[in-house]
Amino acid sequence: MQAVFLDKGTFSEGIDLPAPEGVSNYITYNDTPKDTAVIIKRCRDADIIITNKVQISADVISQLPKLKLIQLTATGMNNVDQDACHEHGVALYNVAGYAVKSVPEHTFMLMLNSMRAGIHYHQKVADGSWLANGNFCLLDIPLIDLEDKTLGIIGIGTIGKRVTEIARAFGMTVLWAEHQGRAPRSDDYTAFDDVLAQADVLSLHCPLTEQTEHLINKDTLAKMTKQPLIVNVARGGIVDSQALTDAINNEQIIGYASDVFEQEPIAADDPLLTMSNHPRVIFSPHNAWGSKSAQETLWVMLSKQVADFIDNHH
Repeated sequence: MQAVFLDKGTFSEGIDLPAPEGVSNYITYNDTPKDTAVIIKRCRDADIIITNKVQISADVISQLPKLKLIQLTATGMNNVDQDACHEHGVALYNVAGYAVKSVPEHTFMLMLNSMRAGIHYHQKVADGSWLANGNFCLLDIPLIDLEDKTLGIIGIGTIGKRVTEIARAFGMTVLWAEHQGRAPRSDDYTAFDDVLAQADVLSLHCPLTEQTEHLINKDTLAKMTKQPLIVNVARGGIVDSQALTDAINNEQIIGYASDVFEQEPIAADDPLLTMSNHPRVIFSPHNAWGSKSAQETLWVMLSKQVADFIDNHH
């Protein structure tokens, strides 16, 4: 079977990405433009498309009669038209669980940096401000401990659960948010609005769906009475960027630590960029998932899935 990997460049250089077993003809591209004609041309003879973030539309799927499987190198599936896959009998697989160490650790890297103004203080040391100040210590932005703070988590999957464990080690109280507008399913969950009202830090770990798009908006931000820090390692679209920027400017929230943006790479006119020098704002370029070990684990999982698929279709 022929497999085409459309955006191999989303992995780090030096990570070994051999063809999965059973793939007889393996073609890789570092990246693929957002151009339907190019995607169709590259995949015309493919039984299997492997991709991370290339948009695979209904138009593309309908013009690839040989296609049997789209295998994503990620968990989120919102870049593929799932209805069209169903209609044309194309299997769609994702990979989950590969970043259960990487994403939670990154979540705390972002959280601690914001609460302790890490980048701000690094720059003060590096640019001579500390020397000019003359004091043995510089403390112009308050350092905030995680201990005794309340962490609200939206999205309770394997990553949300691991974040819970780490948070408890820091001495935080953890609240799991029930879906918006629903009664808590058990004692483990707290009503959505109550979590917004009680959280000192709010961490987002849910998928992007019609229900979660712009879940963090003007109305939900207004319910956050404790001026929390918001951490987003989920999807950029869960947050209304303009509303969030306004909330930081109005001191409704203390800061924003995000790995994800509505457009990726981030659009030059994204209002969040106006906040990039704020001492409690820290951004990373959608790489929370990508520790070295997570990338290697992902490829092992993906290769097994593809090999099993080929096995079952011979």
